[in-house]
Formats: sequence, C-alpha cells, structure tokens
Amino acid sequence: MVLLPSVDTPCLRQGPLTFCDEWWFPTELVYPDIMPASSGTLFITGDPSADKLLNANGTALLIGMLLDQQVPMEWAFKGPFTLKQRLGHLDPRKIAAMDQESFVTLCCEKPAIHRFPASMARRIHELCAILVSDYGGKGENMWADVKSGTELFERLRTLPGYGEEKAQIFVALLGKRLGVRPRGWKEAAGVFGDHQPRTVADIDSPEQLRKVRAWKKAEKAAERDKQSRPLKKAAPRQ
Repeated sequence: MVLLPSVDTPCLRQGPLTFCDEWWFPTELVYPDIMPASSGTLFITGDPSADKLLNANGTALLIGMLLDQQVPMEWAFKGPFTLKQRLGHLDPRKIAAMDQESFVTLCCEKPAIHRFPASMARRIHELCAILVSDYGGKGENMWADVKSGTELFERLRTLPGYGEEKAQIFVALLGKRLGVRPRGWKEAAGVFGDHQPRTVADIDSPEQLRKVRAWKKAEKAAERDKQSRPLKKAAPRQ
C-alpha cells in the first residue's frame, strides 16, 4: 500500500517523478488530474507541425493564446511555430534575454505574426520574462503544480494580454485538450467549461473547427458574444 502525500504537502515535480516528504513518487499518482502536454488534442492551425508544437510545448500554447485576438484563430496559433522557425528555438530564457526592439523587428518580418505585430511582440517578450522569473523558463510550469482551477486562473491573469475572458478560455483549453484538470477547473473556466463549441478550447478536429465557426456565426447573428450574452450596443451619437 502506497501512502501518498496530502494535497497541502510542498512537492517538487521532476517529469515522471515527484519528490515529497523525503520520498520520490510517480507523478501520475501525486497529480492524477495532470497529463503531460504531449498528449494534447488541439487541432487549429491546419499545419500538423504547428499543431504538434502547441500540443507539446506550454510556452507555444501560451503565446498562441496571447495572439488570439483580432485575427483568425489559425493565424494566431501558428505564430509560435513561425517564431520557432525564425529563432531556431522557442526558449523563454533566450527570448527574454534579447533586446526587445530586435525581437519586435523579427516579429514584424513578413509574414507578420499578427495584425499588430509590434505590440504583440512586446507582450510576448514580457510573457517570456515572467516565465523565466517565476516558472523556471517553461510555460508548462505555470500549471504543473497548481492545486485548483482558481489558482491556475489567477496565475494566468498575471500575464500580459490575459484578461479575465482569455484566462478562462485558457483554463478550458488546458482542461479539454490537454487533460490539465485541477480541482474546480470547470468553475474557473466559466461558461467556457461547458459543452458548447465556443472557442479554440473545443477544437480537436476539422469537424469541430467548422462547428465552432458556425456557432460563432450564429451567436453574432443573434447579437450575442462568445459567452452568449447580449452584445452591448454603442450609444447613438447626439
């Protein structure tokens, strides 16, 4: 019989093994609800290599989610793969160590990583600096040891560009596509934890991508946002 550490015990996760209470335990026993990122099922860019990077690299996934605004989803989430091709890596330590304006120039090269590449490049640079200072230079460390969905949500909110809704969608993305499901993750994800095909979190195939697009089109026609709330109409000019 194996006596596992309590949920409040400080532990050090090292891949397949976790050190707690002066003992090593299999990680899947200590954190049964957290699966390795390599098992991700996200299908979004139309490029198998780009999708593979997103499903295996936490930093790539965070950057893709950051870029997912005011551009098509495919363009946003292919951004990390484009950066890796240009840099030869996607290492937060190396990115954070770059001169920010040099990094901006790289992101603005054609094809640009975003409709607004300069501002997004600065956000990516800041995100990487946070990963280095707080999470050992790895995106997946943001959720490797979280005890609850609320804790995960609060961590995400510290990242540049991660407002409340984006953080909720990312919690849903981790839970639905990567199997990262700390206690209370659905509640932390808000409506994005449900079964409606609302966002990138719900896409694992070409069929699901079509469903999400159709759902968004229907909601827009009904003048509702992605949380199914009535859209706020601008006040008429006087």
